[in-house]
Amino acid sequence: MTTLTHRGKRADTSTVDRNDLEDEDTQGGTHSEEENDYDSKALRLTLMEEILLLGLKDKEGYTSFWNDSISSGLRGGIIIELAIRGRIYLEPTTMRKKSLLNRKVLVRSEAPTGDVLLDEALKHIKATQPPEGVASWIQLLTGETWNPMRMHFQMRNVRERLAKSLVEKGVLTTEKQNFLLFDMTTHPLSNTSHKEQLVVRIQESLLERWAGEPQRLARRVLALLVLAHASDVLDGSLSTLSDEQYEMATTRSKAVLESEPNTQAGKSSSPADEVIWAVLAASNI
Repeated sequence: MTTLTHRGKRADTSTVDRNDLEDEDTQGGTHSEEENDYDSKALRLTLMEEILLLGLKDKEGYTSFWNDSISSGLRGGIIIELAIRGRIYLEPTTMRKKSLLNRKVLVRSEAPTGDVLLDEALKHIKATQPPEGVASWIQLLTGETWNPMRMHFQMRNVRERLAKSLVEKGVLTTEKQNFLLFDMTTHPLSNTSHKEQLVVRIQESLLERWAGEPQRLARRVLALLVLAHASDVLDGSLSTLSDEQYEMATTRSKAVLESEPNTQAGKSSSPADEVIWAVLAASNI
């Protein structure tokens, strides 16, 4: 990837349909200044698209064959994106104070999101009784179940569908590569600036824009760190830093990712934040 030299650079403002990108913040919370800064001035990608972009090899156009974590990470991104858009939440705590992973995922709004993957997952969640928890939904959407009656929950071809969406947005292109025994459709970067800006966003959140405590991070930045960790692509996002910066960023990321999810969720009144911490708890099982 191109060496990152302009850390303050932002993409041109794109027109965003606020109805399609309705955040949970509009139903009771507020954006931080940092979140507004990034989300209003850059091409708006879903969390799943951002994670796939981080995992793709720039020129080859495919994810590492050795990364067996990105599939569940992308499904975690679907769950978090639905929560941020105000479609789902975790059942309220009771006097027994259930842990995040023991609380079921409930539907707040059935309104379509305009995103095929999100709407497909929302349909499954809505139709399932009794409700399931976050960890169960990540496994079911990934297809990690031995119960043949639950295989219909598996979301297929997620990477390819996300890649096609990124092609439509001008971030990736489509090529065919020959691997001796078979041909494979690949999606190399057509414009490296989008991935560079995404990497800068992660790096700055842990360096210049470091908030000091996990709950003070902008919501989508926190979600991105959690999902990059769950998908095993976070370290690659820090690889262009100097040794000193890398050590600092790694230390701070560990402060976030090794914190106790239930404790951190208890410090926030946001339903979306609870889901983010639940996804982290699920990735640490």
